[in-house]
Amino acid sequence: MTDSIQTAEIGEADAAPRPGKRDRLVAAASDLVYRQGVARTTLAEIAHAADVPLGNVYYYFKTKDDIVGAVVHAHGQRLESTLSELEHRHRSPKARLKALVGVLAERADETAQYGCPYGTLSSELAKRGDGSDPLATPLMQIPLDWAERQFRALGRRDAHDLAVELVASYQGSAVLASTLGQPELMIRQARRRQRWIEALPT
Repeated sequence: MTDSIQTAEIGEADAAPRPGKRDRLVAAASDLVYRQGVARTTLAEIAHAADVPLGNVYYYFKTKDDIVGAVVHAHGQRLESTLSELEHRHRSPKARLKALVGVLAERADETAQYGCPYGTLSSELAKRGDGSDPLATPLMQIPLDWAERQFRALGRRDAHDLAVELVASYQGSAVLASTLGQPELMIRQARRRQRWIEALPT
């Protein structure tokens, strides 16, 4: 009897607490928006996927744009966390840049199916209204700024152009991989980008 109680107590202690409703809504929205886009995703679908009553959604988010903004913010936080981790794990700028390319290549299968989560969302948001939706900016600006800092640390005066080239080449390969359904295309292009980074004169 005592063993059973102890086992149950251990199981309860090990069980991770369920995320709160707001976090579940943002996670569900992130997944649905990635798989089917902003326009096709409804608040009702988000609520159902998050296991939250539809009426409760409006307690946290007044409009669909509010929850899309939360998705962009969550993506931005994850991006910054990933880039910060690369800063800590790798001492040289070249190693950091190559590691970033490797991280992106690890998502090749998912990217070939749905596209880049940041690129597809940014592209869709940029098409809304007059094409100047401020929500579209951060997910491209964060990696651009980070890559530019790495190239600048290498002593490259063309750091900005190199950062644009790196991000653009990744986004281009993501579009091709998704369009053609070929994750191996992204992996090959990632290797080429890593060789390009390594060969850059400093």
